[in-house]
Amino acid sequence: MDTIFALATARGKAGVSIIRLSGSRSFEAASALVGRTIPSRKPVLADIRDSDGELIDQALVLGFSEGASFTGEDVIEFQVHGSPSIVSTVLKLLGDMDGLRLAEPGEFTRRALENGCLDLAQVEGLADLIDAETEAQRRQAVRVFSGALGSKAEAWRKDLIRAAALLEATIDFADEEVPVDVSPEVRALTSTVCGELDAMAKGVGVAERIRDGFEIAIVGPPNIGKSTLLNSLAGREAAITSSVAGTTRDIIEVRMDLRGLPVTFLDTAGLRETDDEVEAIGIERALKRAETADLRVFLVSGDAEALQLAAQPEDIVVCGKSDQSGSGVSGLTGEGVPELLERAFTILEARAAGAGLAIRERHRVALIKASDALAACDVEMAFGMERSEIAAEELRTAVRALESMIGRVDVESVLDEIFASFCLGK
Repeated sequence: MDTIFALATARGKAGVSIIRLSGSRSFEAASALVGRTIPSRKPVLADIRDSDGELIDQALVLGFSEGASFTGEDVIEFQVHGSPSIVSTVLKLLGDMDGLRLAEPGEFTRRALENGCLDLAQVEGLADLIDAETEAQRRQAVRVFSGALGSKAEAWRKDLIRAAALLEATIDFADEEVPVDVSPEVRALTSTVCGELDAMAKGVGVAERIRDGFEIAIVGPPNIGKSTLLNSLAGREAAITSSVAGTTRDIIEVRMDLRGLPVTFLDTAGLRETDDEVEAIGIERALKRAETADLRVFLVSGDAEALQLAAQPEDIVVCGKSDQSGSGVSGLTGEGVPELLERAFTILEARAAGAGLAIRERHRVALIKASDALAACDVEMAFGMERSEIAAEELRTAVRALESMIGRVDVESVLDEIFASFCLGK
C-alpha cells in the first residue's frame, strides 16, 4: 500500500501543527527530511531541510513502528510550528517523494479498521467523538470508541456460537442416542441474548438524539413572548420581536448546550385561526415541527386547551410574559427562565439515561435482525430436536447480523459514506 500523509490538525495559524504519515516508507521519508535516523517511540528534535539543505523548521518527530500505531502501520508524526507556510512546504516536500501521496478523507482510520486496530463501531464512535460539542455527546462517543459495543457484540456472538454448536452436535449424532437434551441450554442462551438485543435496540433512538441534539419547541398563541424567550435563551436577537401579532412566520432555531445536553430551541409561529395565507403556512409548519419535537414548552395566558396542539404528559406549560402577569416566565426580564431550563434539563436527562452502546440506525437494524433470527430459532426449537438444523441456521443468521454491526461482514456499502465524514488527517 502507498504511504500516505496529511495535515492532522486544523488549517491556519497555530502554535503547533501535526503532519502525519502512515505506511511502509514513513520512517524512510522522515529520515530523508531531517537527515538522520528516526527511532521508534522516542521523540526526536530535528531540523527539516529541503533538497538544497535550506532549513525549513525545527520539529519534534515521533515514530511508531508497525503494530504499535493508530493505523497498525509504520507511522510518523511531525510536530512543526503552526505556520501555513511551513505546513505547505513540508507537505510539498513529502508529495515530491516517490511512493508517497496525500491521504484521502478518513484514510488513516480506514487503515486502522482494515488492520484490525478498530472495529467499525469504534470508527463511528471516533467520528462522533471528533464532532462532539457537549459533555453528553463526548461521554457517549467515548464509550463506543473504547470498544464497549464491540465487546458486547463479541460476548453475544460467543453465546450464540455455543448454542449453535450444541444444536449441530445433535445433527451430527442424529442416528445415535444423544445422552443429553441440549434444548434447555440452547433456549437459555438465546433467551438471554434476545432480551439484551431488544433492550439495546430500544436505546438507539435516545442515543441518536444525544448525538444530533434534542429539540424543544416553544409554542403558544401570538404575542405571548415566544420570540422574546428564544432571544433570552440565545443571548442575542435571533428572532424578530414586535407587538404585531403573527410576526413570526417561519421556524427560528437556536442550538445550545444545556448542562452537557445538546438542545435546539425552536421558536414557532403563534397558533391561531387566520385568513392570512402566509401566516397559515407558518402555523402549519409550527404544528408539524412541534409534534415531532422531543419536548414542548407551552406559553399560555389561560387554558392550554385553547391551542391547536395538545400538551403531552412531560410537556412544560407555563404562563408567558410574567413581567405583565406577575407569574410564569419572561424572556424580557429573565424571570422564570432558570427554572424553565432546569425543568427541561431534568426531563431530557432522564430520557438520555436510556441510551445504550448502540448509537446509530445501522446498529438498531442489525440488532433487530439478530433478535428476529433468535425468535425464529425459538419457534423451530418448539417443534423438537428434529428441526435442529433449521434452528442452527437461524442462529448463524443472528451471528452474521452482529458481525455486520461491528464491521466483520457485509458492510462495504457503508464504508465510503462513513469515512467521507472524516477530515484528511484522520
